[in-house]
Amino acid sequence: MTEKSELPQFTEVTAVFNRYPQPIRDKLWELRELVLATAVSTPGVGEIVETLKWGQPSYLTVKPKSGTTIRLDAHNVNQGQIGLYVHCQTSLIATYRQLHPHLTTEGSRAIILDAHAPLPIAALRDCIQLALTYHQRK
Repeated sequence: MTEKSELPQFTEVTAVFNRYPQPIRDKLWELRELVLATAVSTPGVGEIVETLKWGQPSYLTVKPKSGTTIRLDAHNVNQGQIGLYVHCQTSLIATYRQLHPHLTTEGSRAIILDAHAPLPIAALRDCIQLALTYHQRK
C-alpha cells in the first residue's frame, strides 16, 4: 500500500477519518488505500471521486459510471469494527457471501471487518472490483 494519500480538496474526508481512535482510523486508511489501488488496477473503472455521503468517506466511479458507491466507516467503535458499505439494493453482498463465505457481512449493505486483525486483502480486492464494475454487469 502507498502512504496515506491525501488530496487537498478532500479535507472533509480526512477530518472524518481523523475523528476515530486508532486502530479504527489506521484500518480505515488502509481500506481506503485498497479501494483506490483496486480502482486504478481494474480495467474499465476510470475516474474515481472521493467525497462524503451520509457523513461517510465514499468512492464513486464517474467516467464511466461503471460501478456503485463504496462507503467506509466505523461499524462498532467499541468492538473495534469497521465496515465497507455498498448500496443495499444491489446484489453485491449476496455475491460476496457466495464467493467469500468467510467474510462477515451485515444484511445487504456491508462487509464487517475487525480493526485489530489483518485485512483479508485478496477477498476485499475482489469485492471492491465487483462494486466498481457493478453497472457494467447489470
